[in-house]
Amino acid sequence: MAADRDLAVAFVRAWAGPGPPVRSGWEVTAATGVRGLRLLHEGGAFREFLLTETNPAAYGVLEENAKRFPGGIARRADGRVRPEGGEFDYVDVDPYGTPVPFLPAAIRSVRPSGVLAVTATDMMVLAGVQRGASESRYGARPVRGRLAPEGGLRILLAHLARTARDLDRRIAPLLAYAKDHYVRAYVRLDPSDGTAPPDPIGPVDPGTWDGPDVGDRGPYGPLWLGPLEDPELVAALRAPPEAAREREVRGFIERLQDEAGIDRPFYYEPNRLAALLGLRSPPAVAALRDALRARGYRAGRTHARPEGIRTDAPRGVVEATARTLAAQSQNARVRA
Repeated sequence: MAADRDLAVAFVRAWAGPGPPVRSGWEVTAATGVRGLRLLHEGGAFREFLLTETNPAAYGVLEENAKRFPGGIARRADGRVRPEGGEFDYVDVDPYGTPVPFLPAAIRSVRPSGVLAVTATDMMVLAGVQRGASESRYGARPVRGRLAPEGGLRILLAHLARTARDLDRRIAPLLAYAKDHYVRAYVRLDPSDGTAPPDPIGPVDPGTWDGPDVGDRGPYGPLWLGPLEDPELVAALRAPPEAAREREVRGFIERLQDEAGIDRPFYYEPNRLAALLGLRSPPAVAALRDALRARGYRAGRTHARPEGIRTDAPRGVVEATARTLAAQSQNARVRA
């Protein structure tokens, strides 16, 4: 998870911007404190950071680690309970498995318009292998197959939105992504005054869905159907100079920036398009992206899969474009 912690530092720097370190943070399930102490030491935003842990062996290491960083506060405490008197600008929930038990206390502990960061590693549940567990834990039917990780991310965001709403808060995703064996979301928590429009949450029914093919086992969800990123914040992301995986993080940020602002669920893959349409060969990723842009649609590489393209073009346009590119490629081979 070194690259993910690198990205957390990049997020905090982009979110906080220049200025003195005046913010406060809480890492709910800190273990030995690696994530929270890196944010304190490298993020440039925090004057203090509370790190809580219940496991006695981990806490012993955490306590020693926190002593090395001014502003680091180690406390042996249950992360499901809001710290007494605690209200923070930034709260990070990064447990092993599901974050669900920790969310109510975490949400209550975020100052108005502060940030909640949440990781879920229970991908067997979120990605549909354990469908019953997803329905009982997150209240949603998961997507199966290659789109399942993003489906899991959107299930998590929908659950976050519903939990926040129950506590008179609203979420605004600043950065959310699916990567490797986990999904992670950074959301701003705003007060809910009852006048804002409903959250963009709903089902995806394969019979009426006009986006990328999601299979025929739906309806899926409810899912978060709104944006995953704030384009302005994503544009400000930079791999931190202390990054342990600088090249990996820089490449991942570039894909995030390429798709930022294309607020459409799921993505297309040329290989999958070729199989569904019976094409002899898939269109090149860059060629498909550029052709969609030439037709006036937004299109970009997606963070979710290196060969994926996110676009606001209807499925029929994407399929017609793929057919045209395949025919052009075939004609070029014949002429050669």
